[in-house]
Amino acid sequence: MKSVVDDKTVVKEYFNATGFDRWQRIYGNGEVNKVQLDIRNGHQQTVDAVVSWLQSDGNLEDLSICDAGCGVGSLSIPLAKAGAQVFASDISEKMVGEAQQRAKDTLGNTENITFAVQDLEALSGKYHTVICLDVLIHYPQDKAAQMITHLASLAESRLILSFAPKTFLLTILKKIGELFPGPSKTTRAYQHRESEIINILQSNGFSIKRFGMTSTRFYYSRLLEATRN
Repeated sequence: MKSVVDDKTVVKEYFNATGFDRWQRIYGNGEVNKVQLDIRNGHQQTVDAVVSWLQSDGNLEDLSICDAGCGVGSLSIPLAKAGAQVFASDISEKMVGEAQQRAKDTLGNTENITFAVQDLEALSGKYHTVICLDVLIHYPQDKAAQMITHLASLAESRLILSFAPKTFLLTILKKIGELFPGPSKTTRAYQHRESEIINILQSNGFSIKRFGMTSTRFYYSRLLEATRN
Protein backbone atom coordinates (compact mmCIF):
# COMPACT_ATOMS: atom_id res chain seq x y z
CA MET A 1 0.00 0.00 0.00
CA LYS A 2 1.28 3.45 -0.86
CA SER A 3 2.08 5.98 1.81
CA VAL A 4 -0.43 8.54 3.10
CA VAL A 5 1.58 11.22 1.29
CA ASP A 6 0.78 9.45 -1.97
CA ASP A 7 -2.87 9.15 -1.03
CA LYS A 8 -3.03 12.82 -0.12
CA THR A 9 -1.26 13.87 -3.31
CA VAL A 10 -3.58 11.77 -5.45
CA VAL A 11 -6.66 13.24 -3.78
CA LYS A 12 -5.38 16.82 -4.02
CA GLU A 13 -4.46 16.52 -7.69
CA TYR A 14 -7.71 14.73 -8.51
CA PHE A 15 -9.95 17.36 -6.92
CA ASN A 16 -8.02 20.16 -8.57
CA ALA A 17 -8.45 18.58 -12.02
CA THR A 18 -10.93 16.06 -13.44
CA GLY A 19 -12.40 15.30 -10.03
CA PHE A 20 -13.37 18.92 -9.51
CA ASP A 21 -15.35 19.03 -12.74
CA ARG A 22 -17.11 15.77 -11.86
CA TRP A 23 -18.01 16.62 -8.26
CA GLN A 24 -18.92 20.21 -9.02
CA ARG A 25 -21.61 18.82 -11.32
CA ILE A 26 -22.72 16.20 -8.81
CA TYR A 27 -23.03 18.74 -5.98
CA GLY A 28 -24.64 21.35 -8.22
CA ASN A 29 -28.06 21.69 -9.78
CA GLY A 30 -27.22 20.92 -13.39
CA GLU A 31 -28.01 17.89 -15.48
CA VAL A 32 -26.17 14.70 -14.52
CA ASN A 33 -26.47 11.01 -15.30
CA LYS A 34 -28.50 8.60 -13.15
CA VAL A 35 -25.55 7.42 -11.07
CA GLN A 36 -24.38 10.97 -10.36
CA LEU A 37 -27.93 12.02 -9.48
CA ASP A 38 -28.18 9.14 -7.03
CA ILE A 39 -24.89 10.20 -5.39
CA ARG A 40 -26.05 13.84 -5.30
CA ASN A 41 -29.27 12.85 -3.55
CA GLY A 42 -27.45 10.59 -1.12
CA HIS A 43 -24.93 13.24 -0.15
CA GLN A 44 -27.71 15.78 0.30
CA GLN A 45 -29.55 13.41 2.60
CA THR A 46 -26.43 13.18 4.78
CA VAL A 47 -26.07 16.97 4.83
CA ASP A 48 -29.75 17.40 5.67
CA ALA A 49 -29.44 14.92 8.54
CA VAL A 50 -26.56 16.86 10.09
CA VAL A 51 -28.34 20.20 9.73
CA SER A 52 -31.46 18.68 11.27
CA TRP A 53 -29.49 17.35 14.25
CA LEU A 54 -27.91 20.72 14.93
CA GLN A 55 -31.14 22.66 14.48
CA SER A 56 -33.00 20.32 16.82
CA ASP A 57 -30.60 21.27 19.63
CA GLY A 58 -31.85 24.86 19.39
CA ASN A 59 -28.47 26.59 19.81
CA LEU A 60 -27.06 26.63 16.28
CA GLU A 61 -26.64 30.42 16.23
CA ASP A 62 -24.28 30.22 19.20
CA LEU A 63 -21.95 27.57 17.77
CA SER A 64 -18.49 27.71 16.24
CA ILE A 65 -18.22 24.94 13.66
CA CYS A 66 -15.31 23.54 11.68
CA ASP A 67 -16.37 21.89 8.42
CA ALA A 68 -13.30 19.80 7.61
CA GLY A 69 -13.29 18.79 3.97
CA CYS A 70 -16.02 21.23 2.98
CA GLY A 71 -16.02 20.51 -0.75
CA VAL A 72 -18.18 23.05 -2.54
CA GLY A 73 -19.86 24.20 0.68
CA SER A 74 -22.90 21.90 0.71
CA LEU A 75 -22.90 21.85 4.53
CA SER A 76 -21.00 25.04 5.39
CA ILE A 77 -23.40 27.35 3.57
CA PRO A 78 -26.67 26.18 5.23
CA LEU A 79 -24.96 26.23 8.64
CA ALA A 80 -23.77 29.79 8.08
CA LYS A 81 -27.21 30.74 6.81
CA ALA A 82 -28.65 29.43 10.09
CA GLY A 83 -26.33 31.75 12.01
CA ALA A 84 -23.41 29.54 13.04
CA GLN A 85 -19.83 30.78 12.88
CA VAL A 86 -18.31 28.45 10.30
CA PHE A 87 -14.69 27.73 9.40
CA ALA A 88 -14.62 25.64 6.23
CA SER A 89 -11.55 24.04 4.69
CA ASP A 90 -10.67 21.67 1.89
CA ILE A 91 -7.48 20.23 0.42
CA SER A 92 -8.58 21.37 -3.06
CA GLU A 93 -8.07 25.00 -4.01
CA LYS A 94 -10.67 24.66 -6.75
CA MET A 95 -13.24 23.26 -4.34
CA VAL A 96 -12.68 26.11 -1.91
CA GLY A 97 -12.97 28.67 -4.70
CA GLU A 98 -16.28 27.16 -5.80
CA ALA A 99 -17.53 27.10 -2.18
CA GLN A 100 -16.63 30.76 -1.71
CA GLN A 101 -18.53 31.73 -4.84
CA ARG A 102 -21.56 29.70 -3.85
CA ALA A 103 -21.52 31.25 -0.38
CA LYS A 104 -21.40 34.72 -1.87
CA ASP A 105 -24.25 33.95 -4.27
CA THR A 106 -26.37 32.27 -1.59
CA LEU A 107 -25.68 34.33 1.51
CA GLY A 108 -24.62 37.72 0.22
CA ASN A 109 -23.13 38.60 3.60
CA THR A 110 -20.39 36.04 4.35
CA GLU A 111 -19.07 37.54 7.59
CA ASN A 112 -19.80 34.39 9.60
CA ILE A 113 -18.14 31.95 7.21
CA THR A 114 -14.41 31.64 6.50
CA PHE A 115 -12.82 29.40 3.88
CA ALA A 116 -9.27 28.06 3.72
CA VAL A 117 -7.25 25.67 1.57
CA GLN A 118 -5.88 23.17 4.10
CA ASP A 119 -5.58 19.43 4.51
CA LEU A 120 -7.07 17.90 7.63
CA GLU A 121 -3.74 17.37 9.37
CA ALA A 122 -2.96 21.10 9.15
CA LEU A 123 -6.16 22.26 10.84
CA SER A 124 -5.75 24.04 14.16
CA GLY A 125 -7.83 25.97 16.67
CA LYS A 126 -10.78 25.06 18.86
CA TYR A 127 -14.41 24.73 17.80
CA HIS A 128 -17.56 23.74 19.60
CA THR A 129 -18.34 21.25 16.84
CA VAL A 130 -16.09 19.65 14.23
CA ILE A 131 -17.76 17.99 11.24
CA CYS A 132 -16.11 15.81 8.61
CA LEU A 133 -18.41 14.33 5.97
CA ASP A 134 -17.49 11.89 3.21
CA VAL A 135 -13.74 12.37 3.69
CA LEU A 136 -12.77 9.17 5.50
CA ILE A 137 -13.26 7.31 2.24
CA HIS A 138 -9.84 8.70 1.21
CA TYR A 139 -8.04 7.39 4.34
CA PRO A 140 -6.89 3.81 5.05
CA GLN A 141 -7.74 2.59 8.54
CA ASP A 142 -4.44 3.41 10.25
CA LYS A 143 -4.33 6.92 8.83
CA ALA A 144 -8.03 7.39 9.58
CA ALA A 145 -7.25 6.80 13.25
CA GLN A 146 -4.63 9.56 13.20
CA MET A 147 -6.97 11.92 11.37
CA ILE A 148 -9.90 11.33 13.72
CA THR A 149 -7.63 11.81 16.73
CA HIS A 150 -6.49 15.14 15.33
CA LEU A 151 -10.04 16.29 14.59
CA ALA A 152 -11.06 15.23 18.11
CA SER A 153 -8.36 17.52 19.54
CA LEU A 154 -10.04 20.48 17.80
CA ALA A 155 -13.54 19.69 19.08
CA GLU A 156 -14.47 21.20 22.42
CA SER A 157 -17.85 19.50 22.60
CA ARG A 158 -18.80 17.42 19.56
CA LEU A 159 -17.42 15.57 16.55
CA ILE A 160 -19.62 14.43 13.65
CA LEU A 161 -18.24 11.98 11.08
CA SER A 162 -19.53 10.09 8.08
CA PHE A 163 -17.82 7.13 6.43
CA ALA A 164 -18.45 4.27 4.02
CA PRO A 165 -19.28 1.30 6.27
CA LYS A 166 -17.37 -1.92 5.76
CA THR A 167 -19.92 -4.71 5.47
CA PHE A 168 -19.87 -7.93 3.48
CA LEU A 169 -22.45 -6.71 0.95
CA LEU A 170 -20.84 -3.32 0.40
CA THR A 171 -17.41 -4.92 0.05
CA ILE A 172 -18.76 -7.17 -2.71
CA LEU A 173 -20.40 -4.20 -4.46
CA LYS A 174 -17.15 -2.27 -4.23
CA LYS A 175 -15.23 -5.18 -5.79
CA ILE A 176 -17.72 -5.32 -8.64
CA GLY A 177 -17.37 -1.58 -9.19
CA GLU A 178 -13.60 -1.92 -9.38
CA LEU A 179 -14.00 -4.26 -12.36
CA PHE A 180 -15.42 -1.35 -14.33
CA PRO A 181 -13.12 1.59 -13.50
CA GLY A 182 -14.56 4.57 -15.35
CA PRO A 183 -12.22 7.39 -16.35
CA SER A 184 -13.18 9.53 -13.35
CA LYS A 185 -12.58 6.79 -10.74
CA THR A 186 -8.99 7.75 -10.04
CA THR A 187 -8.97 7.91 -6.24
CA ARG A 188 -8.96 5.04 -3.77
CA ALA A 189 -12.15 4.35 -1.83
CA TYR A 190 -11.64 3.00 1.69
CA GLN A 191 -14.38 1.42 3.79
CA HIS A 192 -14.26 1.35 7.58
CA ARG A 193 -15.70 -0.92 10.24
CA GLU A 194 -18.07 1.01 12.46
CA SER A 195 -16.77 -0.67 15.61
CA GLU A 196 -13.24 0.56 14.86
CA ILE A 197 -14.41 4.13 14.27
CA ILE A 198 -16.35 4.07 17.55
CA ASN A 199 -13.30 2.70 19.40
CA ILE A 200 -11.18 5.57 18.06
CA LEU A 201 -13.75 8.11 19.21
CA GLN A 202 -14.05 6.52 22.65
CA SER A 203 -10.28 6.42 23.08
CA ASN A 204 -10.28 10.19 22.52
CA GLY A 205 -12.85 10.79 25.26
CA PHE A 206 -16.06 10.84 23.21
CA SER A 207 -19.34 8.94 23.49
CA ILE A 208 -21.75 8.24 20.65
CA LYS A 209 -24.93 10.28 20.91
CA ARG A 210 -26.70 9.83 17.59
CA PHE A 211 -26.46 7.51 14.60
CA GLY A 212 -27.62 7.95 11.02
CA MET A 213 -27.42 6.01 7.77
CA THR A 214 -27.88 7.12 4.19
CA SER A 215 -28.31 4.29 1.72
CA THR A 216 -29.12 4.76 -1.96
CA ARG A 217 -28.19 2.62 -4.95
CA PHE A 218 -24.69 4.08 -5.27
CA TYR A 219 -24.13 6.05 -2.06
CA TYR A 220 -23.66 4.54 1.41
CA SER A 221 -22.72 6.69 4.36
CA ARG A 222 -22.80 5.94 8.09
CA LEU A 223 -23.17 9.05 10.23
CA LEU A 224 -22.00 9.29 13.86
CA GLU A 225 -22.34 12.14 16.31
CA ALA A 226 -19.95 11.89 19.27
CA THR A 227 -19.90 14.20 22.27
CA ARG A 228 -17.03 14.80 24.66
CA ASN A 229 -17.36 13.01 28.00
